[in-house]
Amino acid sequence: DLALSILTRWQLRHGGLPFAPVLDPFYARLRPELYRGLAERLELSRKVDFWNRARYPKFQASAPRVLLLTSSYFLMGELEAACNRLGFATSLLQLPSQEVGSQEFVERILAEILAFRPDFVLTINHLGVDKEGILTELLARMELPLASWFVDNPHLILYIYENLASDWVTLFTWDADNIESLKAQGFERVHYLPLATDPHRFAFSSVAQAARDVAFVGNSMVYKVRAKLERYEFPAGLVHDVEELGRAFMESGALSVAGFLEQERPVHARMFRALPDVDTRLAFETLVTWQATLLYRLQRVERLLPFSPLLVGDPGWHELLPQGGWSYHRELNYYEDLPRFYPATRINFNCTSQQMKGAVNQRVFDVPVCGGFLLTDHRRQMEELFEPGREIVFYRDPGEIPDLIRHYLSRDEARRQVTEAARARILAEHTYDLRLASLVRTMREIYG
Repeated sequence: DLALSILTRWQLRHGGLPFAPVLDPFYARLRPELYRGLAERLELSRKVDFWNRARYPKFQASAPRVLLLTSSYFLMGELEAACNRLGFATSLLQLPSQEVGSQEFVERILAEILAFRPDFVLTINHLGVDKEGILTELLARMELPLASWFVDNPHLILYIYENLASDWVTLFTWDADNIESLKAQGFERVHYLPLATDPHRFAFSSVAQAARDVAFVGNSMVYKVRAKLERYEFPAGLVHDVEELGRAFMESGALSVAGFLEQERPVHARMFRALPDVDTRLAFETLVTWQATLLYRLQRVERLLPFSPLLVGDPGWHELLPQGGWSYHRELNYYEDLPRFYPATRINFNCTSQQMKGAVNQRVFDVPVCGGFLLTDHRRQMEELFEPGREIVFYRDPGEIPDLIRHYLSRDEARRQVTEAARARILAEHTYDLRLASLVRTMREIYG
């Protein structure tokens, strides 16, 4: 497997031409399972001209053929269901992470492409794309486009990939703030595609009864921060200042931790650059982002305490907040529980992760579409998606939170009107069906 993996990469770097193996009879007798097996696998690429067979015309029919690629099922259920409703032909290829970059990985991809003949490959957050860039090279060789929709910070993901940029790769990002920085990484085709929701999964219920006044569904980030500190041996100077760095990053306008360190913390930036490898630098960026999110959420959730909120998430909340005056529930299942939980809460509270300082998160779409009222923090990109005051209610400063909660707890009709207006806007403009249709139009314009 190691020999085949190395040979495959060499082959791709040299135009994908087939090998002409010469089998030394002495070695064939000495280790037949290795050398004869290797010769047989190499002979396969000589007999079958994958490349010309894969260079078929794309986007010839009105309904596209989409190969969904992933190494986990994250969001793929929603996209697959949306494709079916839109009449798109789909095939789902789930690649276990241990296969990535191997000869089996290459052969499986080739076989699926030749059998299904997709117009393009679609993945979420680059899931299923190998870090060595083998798939990117393969798709370019076959002139098959790849669309990757990032719904998390792409810079914390693409950091670890090689051979990133290609004419056959188009990126979509849920955060418009990432477009210029992704282009600076060499990606020529980057498009804004915000998050959305599936109104079939988050189905509206007109009979939901309010069971609680105020609730927040979210991770405390306590265990996430602790796990990073325990797993990695960061320099003492960085570890000692993690909380202060998280607070400063939260308060800064910087969009990335690396950029923040370079601009505002030159001493820490030197220590950061001296970290031994890409993985460790990525881990430290993630650590500071999570620490910033922990502090950001804590400052805002503390403003809920006079209203006896229910906090849904990990037990880390018990370490952050005083006992009494609030109640706790373990994490809820996204698909099974939350569509019923949101409409049964008078005010669903939201405070966004610090991995996105301008974009809105998933909750902004999920809560109203199933009939729940949302009070959220302000994001710069919010006004492009919803009309403030009529379709969305937000606070800019934590000090505004108590008055807004008192105002909307005492006004059932006002909550209902905002929720209905938001739901109508979401159904008209912010569903996965609409996002996927937009993505396909863009891919067709580029590669059709």
